[in-house]
Parts: sequence; structure tokens; C-alpha cells
Amino acid sequence: MHLYGQYCPVARAAEIIADRWTVLIIRELLADVKHFNELERGLPHMSRTLLTERLRRLEQTGVLERLGASRGKPSEYRLTPAGRELQRIIDLFGEWGARWAFGPPRPSELDPIILLWWMRRRVAVDRFSRRRVIQFEFRGAPQRTYWLVIDPSDISVCLKHPKFDVDVIVTANIKSFYQVWLGHLSLPDAVRKNLVYLDGAPADIRAFPTWFTWSPMAETVRAAVADRRITRIGQSRRPRSETKALAPRIAS
Repeated sequence: MHLYGQYCPVARAAEIIADRWTVLIIRELLADVKHFNELERGLPHMSRTLLTERLRRLEQTGVLERLGASRGKPSEYRLTPAGRELQRIIDLFGEWGARWAFGPPRPSELDPIILLWWMRRRVAVDRFSRRRVIQFEFRGAPQRTYWLVIDPSDISVCLKHPKFDVDVIVTANIKSFYQVWLGHLSLPDAVRKNLVYLDGAPADIRAFPTWFTWSPMAETVRAAVADRRITRIGQSRRPRSETKALAPRIAS
């Protein structure tokens, strides 16, 4: 742990949560991710060694607790009351990021596996009485085709055809679907602009938007996008008196 040597609440808090990856680990734990392998899937660019070290540190500082493995089950990580109180900080991080740091995606950020893993966690399971299979055709992704198999008792991300009938085929540029998922672009707008194509039975296509609760950051991103648009509109409309004052004088 990096110690700042300052007797200050901000410094003490930063010593615990301001290290690289720690905030994202807390984000995952707040999303009810409990097991090491699930944390690793949600943070694929983080090494297992570093993840282990960060979890141990969060346990030592009282942010989380590790429950020992029971028979045939892995250990669980659960946030303590101190850890759950960090929800406010994560929300503020997201709001600030959406307003001031959330520009166009970098190519290295467009990982289809992470996107589908997020979608897996946000499936509205109560809307399913039988298995549904969604096939994703992501243009611009390393592997073009992926599957999400939704069963009332289990949800799986597949890199090979699951051998079940496909209910809906989603075809989109990976960038466009990331923007839909995160609220930067609405699904109806994306379909209308031919950025996303849905293929399947009409009833399934109509129901598709309700199969997910979408990203927990989507509402925050939508609000930030709307606010930026209002600001740009306000800046582009100068008062007529101001426009006259700025007009160059032409000598006669």
C-alpha cells in the first residue's frame, strides 16, 4: 500500500481505494459479483496475482470480507458496511466521468467479451419462462459471432454455437452496440439509423429491449449527453446585440 504520510481523511481513503484497478474491483463487487473467477472475467486485463493482492488488501482494510469455501463451492467476497458505502463514490465517479471524460471509445476498449459479460449480469430473468438464445454479429470485433444463452436457471456467454435454435440475431458494429448499452445512443435510434439490425420473430424483436435492464450507467450517460447538447445549443445562439457588437467595422 502506498502511504502518503499525511494525517488527512482524503489521504487515508486514497491509500485504500485510489490504486489502479481497485475502484473497478469495488464496482464489480457492488454489482453483486462474489467469486474470484467472476471478478477475473469482468476485469480481463488484470492479472490474477494483482487481483489476489488487491482483494487481500481490501479485506485487511475492512472494505470486504472473504467467506470460506463450503463443500463444492468457491470462496465468496462480500462488501462490509464500509464497502457498501462506497456505492456513493462509484456513482459520483460515473457521473463525473460521463460528463467530463466519456468521449468516443478507444479501439482497445471495445471488448465484446466484457460487453456480453455485462449484459449477462443485467438480464431480466423474470421475463423468461423458457430458454432464449441471442446471436451477436459484431462487426469490428476480433471474433465476429458470439452467443448469449438465457435460461431461467443459468445464463451463459458462448464463443461457439450452443447447438440451440437462435431466437434473435443482433448485427451491429461493436462500437455502436457499446454506445447503445451505455446509454449514449438509444436502441430505437440505432435501429432507425441502421446501426443495429434485429432479426427474428416479430414478437421477439419487440420484446428484445425488455430482456435486459441495460447498463446501470445508462441513465447517467443519457443525462450527460443531453446536458452537453443543451450547452452546445446555448453556446451557438448568441444574442443579436452581441452578434452586432462582434461584427467587424468597415471603414468608409
